[in-house]
Amino acid sequence: MTQTASAPIGLDPDRKVAHPTAIVAIGCFCGIVVALTQTMIVPLVPLLPSLLHTSAANASWAVTATLLTAAVMMPISGRLGDMVGKRLMLVLSLAALVIGSVLCALSDSLLPMVVGRGLQGVSMGAIALGISIMRDELPADRVGPAVARMSATLGVGGAIGLPVAAVIVEKANWHALFWIAAGLGALCLIAVLAVVPESPVRTPARFDVLGAIGLASGLVMLLLAISKGGDWGWGDHLTLGLLLGSLVVFAIWTSWELRVAAPLVDLRTTARPQVLFTNVASIGAGFAMYGMSLVPIQLLLAPEATGYGSGLTLIQAGLVLMPGGLMMYLFSGIGARITAARGPRAALMTGVAIIAVGYVVLLFLRAEWWQISIAGAITSAGVGVAYAAMPALIMGAVPVHETAAANGLNALMRSVGTSLSAAVVGTVLAHQTVRLGAIELPSERGFTIVVLISLAASAVALALTLAIPRRTPA
Repeated sequence: MTQTASAPIGLDPDRKVAHPTAIVAIGCFCGIVVALTQTMIVPLVPLLPSLLHTSAANASWAVTATLLTAAVMMPISGRLGDMVGKRLMLVLSLAALVIGSVLCALSDSLLPMVVGRGLQGVSMGAIALGISIMRDELPADRVGPAVARMSATLGVGGAIGLPVAAVIVEKANWHALFWIAAGLGALCLIAVLAVVPESPVRTPARFDVLGAIGLASGLVMLLLAISKGGDWGWGDHLTLGLLLGSLVVFAIWTSWELRVAAPLVDLRTTARPQVLFTNVASIGAGFAMYGMSLVPIQLLLAPEATGYGSGLTLIQAGLVLMPGGLMMYLFSGIGARITAARGPRAALMTGVAIIAVGYVVLLFLRAEWWQISIAGAITSAGVGVAYAAMPALIMGAVPVHETAAANGLNALMRSVGTSLSAAVVGTVLAHQTVRLGAIELPSERGFTIVVLISLAASAVALALTLAIPRRTPA
């Protein structure tokens, strides 16, 4: 069955689905597992050079590889999902997660670890695919809450992943991290194959190979420059060349996408104000969300002798920040209620405003660990509301047969925001330092600057949300 006309979120309200609750539960479980694999490596980062017998600069590719493949595959897997089947692409994404995790679990050198982490990054398309499956399979009245839960799994998995990974690294062999990820991925794969039906919504068309190559090339150059610019130097010829190259490639890619009959990304649909402003606001929201992931953990781990640090262990810091994941999940449901009552635009405005409040709290209250925990919980609550609203805004403005591709592009915009946040925060904290004995640490002034920048990103996201056209809730 091919559906080409625009339709409201969800299909026929009277359509019967065999296991709607199970589909939602499995989708959310897959989202949490995929997100968990992205943060599970954090406790290993300082140890990777010795574990993989390489330099710190080379070891950082174990993180960068995931970032790059995730960014490239999110819009591509979404488009393929619309064309050949969302369940099929979800299965392939989860299979890549399992294979990548097993490869990492068996590795003791850099190359297999980077390849494995790259395959884990491929699975990030699962969240957008899961959201799209819910739109296709669930009755209209269940789509909003289900999508909100699924969208929040990105933060929930991240919040769970850090303390769990820290415990495993401290108490067991580090390879166990990846064996556990492989086992969880296999459970997801089995559950999807057993319960989730293939979506009836398809868009048979020739896959835009040149568009995919162009998008991948532009994204890799852009994200490489952003993620490695701090190491190479922002004025280095390689960094500047990659940035310039990405601009040229994206210009050519845009021209191609506007001319081809079946584009990878329908730029005309993307240019609609509701889609355009939502996607650009997503960059700001992603920036603000990731800033709260980077700053509190460093404040909690910093020695008390700095005058601002809490001196906690990695496990303690993870437990302090874990309530943020719970708040994100709980408030995603509140975001769905706001969307149902006032529309997704109002929900996104509310979420971004709450994120800003969290940064204001962190700006003035961070002397104690519990203050940092409260600030993180407030921001996470805002992220839960905002991330629940974004898919609803996107799906309310695109045809049903473009749902997965549009959600994949929106997920990419959030990913670009997190990458920008990592680059900006890393650069600021690297240049604002204090010396404590023989070691150099980020200064309190540096953290204040980062908080102010993230607060500004929240303000920009709020302004962009105000520019989204008003629509009467369906």
